[in-house]
Amino acid sequence: MKTGILGGTFNPIHLAHLRIAEEVRDRFALDRVIFIPAAAPPHKPMVGELPFETRCEMVRLAIADAPAFTVSTIEGEREGPSYSIDTLRALRAEATGDEFFFIVGSDSFLDIGAWHEYAAIFAAGNIVVVERPGAAITDFTAALPVAIATQFCYHAAEHRLAHRSGYSVYYLTGIPLDISSSSIRSLARLNRSIRYLVPEAVEHYIKEQGIYTDDR
Repeated sequence: MKTGILGGTFNPIHLAHLRIAEEVRDRFALDRVIFIPAAAPPHKPMVGELPFETRCEMVRLAIADAPAFTVSTIEGEREGPSYSIDTLRALRAEATGDEFFFIVGSDSFLDIGAWHEYAAIFAAGNIVVVERPGAAITDFTAALPVAIATQFCYHAAEHRLAHRSGYSVYYLTGIPLDISSSSIRSLARLNRSIRYLVPEAVEHYIKEQGIYTDDR
């Protein structure tokens, strides 16, 4: 089975997250994409400390009509920071026959050298880097951490870096929807419309629960 992994705080999940997941699913013929809300993100402090279960519920609502999408609470089931490498290892242990595609925005990829055990991530599965607004990567090879750059071979025609482990790093362009969770939170606090930025079910949930209106 070919499995995509899309992690994030999802505070809240929005249409750009869903479009990224669908684009990667389609491009790589994935059987499923797992959305993984971070319980304790090490690189992005939680704004307002919105409960993990609340963020998971918004993801469930957002993907309810997408059979190829599922949500995992794996990062809420262990203590400590939600390191990506720990999640990848746990998923590989659970589904030993799966081929994994770890989906990450270009803005996050440019900082991957600061991630916990970052070198091991490249040997744990394929990585799909998706272009994000304001973070286009013009030189894919130069974006790699210097310490591990010699472990890759660049295939320009495929926008792909082949890693010595046998896995690849792909770069997808053309889908940089300029939607951010922070802007959605700001609109919600001002009681302004967030329609067409989040799925309708998520919009209703945010309004019904009073999420963000009281700085939660």
